Amino acid sequence: MDFNKEIIQVLKRIAVSVENIANKNLDDEVIVTDAKCYIWSDEISNLIPINDVNSIDIELLHGIDGIKDILIENTKNFALGFPANNALLWGARGMGKSSVIKAVHSFLYDNNSEKKLILIEVYREDINSLNKLISKIKNLNHQFIIFCDDLSFDQHESSYKSLKTLLEGGLMIRPKNVVFYATSNRRHLMERSITENEKNEIHQSESTEEKVSLSDRFGLWLGFYQCSQQDYLKIVNSYSQKYKIDIKKNDLDKLAIEWSVTRGSRSGRVAWQFITDLAGKLGKNIN
Repeated sequence: MDFNKEIIQVLKRIAVSVENIANKNLDDEVIVTDAKCYIWSDEISNLIPINDVNSIDIELLHGIDGIKDILIENTKNFALGFPANNALLWGARGMGKSSVIKAVHSFLYDNNSEKKLILIEVYREDINSLNKLISKIKNLNHQFIIFCDDLSFDQHESSYKSLKTLLEGGLMIRPKNVVFYATSNRRHLMERSITENEKNEIHQSESTEEKVSLSDRFGLWLGFYQCSQQDYLKIVNSYSQKYKIDIKKNDLDKLAIEWSVTRGSRSGRVAWQFITDLAGKLGKNIN
């Protein structure tokens, strides 16, 4: 018996099997179940359904009424199959950038849009696989919001170029059933040293223009700023009312202000952290 020949035959069969599996993963459509939210996994080339979504009631988001209205209108147009813009939500930490995206989606989904509106979260490290995701969902009978939280790029990264092409300017047209929403603490998604301090570039302005043009490809820029004390207390009180926390308003406001001073900031996130701490001390379940 020629063992070398046998081994070669086995290796060939293994190679064919691996190739078939790889081709199958590339060709298979993604699976959309009854869930309204998913996470895209580049590793398995498919969607992971999220049944317990981390979303809050849109009525609890205060101090950003104008932004809510704009995003609701844009998303509603998209859900109905009409033209809509990609959106970049940028600015202060903890002011509800990602919360408003999830809240708007949930609000419109629950109010029975004409087409099924699906939210897909893509992690920052999987941005380069967006073309693969879009090729799998472009022919499905759903409207997809692709959402990337805390999107930004460091000095020596080049993956932002593939995102630029995807948003606008490549050979592949963005499908009508796909829109891209992103949040970032950076207005231009880049480190300030990249956009302002290109000291080693011969043509500094050209280099800067090439890098900041990524944010220009979002049709909507929605800026978030630190909230006033009035808005901060309004958020705290709305949480307190929703979860029926038994405390006098004056006492609540005083404790909330003290909490914000210890944190050195006021935001929706700080308000929620205060309510979580207060509810724990009072033995109140807010889940």
